[in-house]
Amino acid sequence: MKAQRKARITNNNKFKFNILAGSLLAVVSVAALASSHREAPSITTTPKADGTDFYMFRSYETNRSNFITLIANYQPLQDGYGGPNYFSMDPNALYEIHIDNDGDAQEEITFQFNFRNNLRDLQQTIGSESVSIPLIQQGPVNTVGSTNLNLNETYTLTVVRDGRRNGNRTMATKTSGGSTTLEKPVDYIGEKTLGNAAAYQSYADAHIHNVTIPGCASGTNQARVFVGQRQEGFAVNLGTIFDLVNAPFNVISNRSFENAAAANSIQDKNVTSIALEIHKDCLTPGSESVIGGWTTASVRQVQIGDGVPAQGHQTAEKVGGAWVQVSRLGMPLVNEVVIGLKDKDRFNASKPSGDGQFLTYVSNPTLPQLISLVQTGNAGAAPTNFPRTDLLNVFLAGIDGVNRPSNLVLSEMLRLNTETAPTPIASQNKLGLAFGDAAGFPNGRRPIDDVVDISLVAVMGGLCVANGSGNVLGLNTVPGTNLSSDCSSNSVPLGNTSLNIHDAVDQARVPFMNRFPFLSTPTPGSGTPAPTQTASAP
Repeated sequence: MKAQRKARITNNNKFKFNILAGSLLAVVSVAALASSHREAPSITTTPKADGTDFYMFRSYETNRSNFITLIANYQPLQDGYGGPNYFSMDPNALYEIHIDNDGDAQEEITFQFNFRNNLRDLQQTIGSESVSIPLIQQGPVNTVGSTNLNLNETYTLTVVRDGRRNGNRTMATKTSGGSTTLEKPVDYIGEKTLGNAAAYQSYADAHIHNVTIPGCASGTNQARVFVGQRQEGFAVNLGTIFDLVNAPFNVISNRSFENAAAANSIQDKNVTSIALEIHKDCLTPGSESVIGGWTTASVRQVQIGDGVPAQGHQTAEKVGGAWVQVSRLGMPLVNEVVIGLKDKDRFNASKPSGDGQFLTYVSNPTLPQLISLVQTGNAGAAPTNFPRTDLLNVFLAGIDGVNRPSNLVLSEMLRLNTETAPTPIASQNKLGLAFGDAAGFPNGRRPIDDVVDISLVAVMGGLCVANGSGNVLGLNTVPGTNLSSDCSSNSVPLGNTSLNIHDAVDQARVPFMNRFPFLSTPTPGSGTPAPTQTASAP
């Protein structure tokens, strides 16, 4: 039945993407824009449901290479000192990670995360009265379920197959004991409460749960899951970028300034990560090795404020009705810098199967002209190949021979070839596939991948310059359509300069771990985190 109701576009027009060091060695992108932080008007009012980044990659942890890691980050721009309530997840929201494993732009597997925040109402005896404390902790915390925690966060993981709302639902269970309740660590309040960075990481590690995923064959049904606060893993200079790229053109077009021109303005911020490590064969039950993934958050359709809230935790609103999707994130940057302002909320509420409504934003993007105007004062500096078949291929189809599924419906999502072997952390290149690292973005996305310098490479025509007049990369047509254009050096007014524009912030300088959950120990409310092992990059 599912196959009958889904429209498929057969991939008949394949193009070659032979990435050679000589052709793409200098390919980088335009000035950086943050990865989906506060990217749409409505989501700014619902920060607990705001998805910031989505990662999907073959694990490069020792002896875990057959596993796929999925990481969905939420709640952007957290300050470590954000007390007294900090950044618990919303029990009235539904957080999901979706997997399309047959190329039809609809989810075959959905991982649903539901949270419960239990207020213990810890009290102190003051004179002859027992009085509730105003904090979420009353002393040091170093164990799962510490009795000093006033607010205890837990969650469940539900696996839904063939339709997120009406499909078959089963719950993941702890491998030891069979419980469906999974504990979440409290945010890094500070060193006095939770110890130094090493102590906090040990405490957080105790919340990495081994779980059994229902519906997967024996031997592929064992997974690991972690939900908790992590250090922001994205590098960007937010103030400068959104001030009309307030940097001299001679700086951002000169690669020698890449690591010296700007600071990473969000390095001291935190996010909340939902991380799942699952065997690749559990995600690809058929012959198709390419999977697509994206994350969403939904809230109830009706939310009513209570003028006289009951005692307890988060009792000031009453919710009901159907789930309404308010956040969506697959490929980075799409809603933030591609989708028009009037459609940003609509995109956040949409599904990949309906992406035809946003096609013009990709085929005729405004960002190249905007960048040309604010940086060169000349709108004519933008590429002229319309429709932009280069962008349509990279962002909506996947790359032929790399991460394009055999059957394809054009749609926006992060795509990963699960058969591509992972690159060891010490050998990873932050510029990913374009610099010969086959396991890097846009073939999935790892924490070290500089998605700004990679995924916007085509915006100012860099890929068309590399494609050349001989169509070396085969970017002149779009599979399954009659769309074509002259994606060549002739259509790029900036010429080779488009290959040298950069964002002046080095993604490779962000610290990461070489093991699950990969993102680093968060910044504490007081104290300084210890250095964390980083991936090396050219």
